[in-house]
Amino acid sequence: MVQQRSMSHAVESSTLADVLERVLDKGVVIAGDIRVKLVDIELLSIQIRLVICSVDKAKEMGMDWWVNNPIFRQQKDDGALANSLASIEERMARLEAASAQEEIRAGRSASPSQSVHVP
Repeated sequence: MVQQRSMSHAVESSTLADVLERVLDKGVVIAGDIRVKLVDIELLSIQIRLVICSVDKAKEMGMDWWVNNPIFRQQKDDGALANSLASIEERMARLEAASAQEEIRAGRSASPSQSVHVP
């Protein structure tokens, strides 16, 4: 009598979320160098270093360049921005008024389409 054995395969399927979680938790480093030489003269050298990991893992490794980068920081002082904008608007109003005074002195009145409105 021939005995049949069933083969069991140890296939573990991972979802994209599992793979992404594992990559972000552990981190991945991709490194590469490209050099273009012509008759032993190096014309171009490119070094590529790519690190893919979570923010927490990057901080553990000492990579926190985004902390002090003003592009990635939130603007906490909205008052300074509002003051600056008010100052610019005030200056514009003074310049427009002075321009209108110059036109009046020169004897040229502003046409209705060019009238200056100062709030």
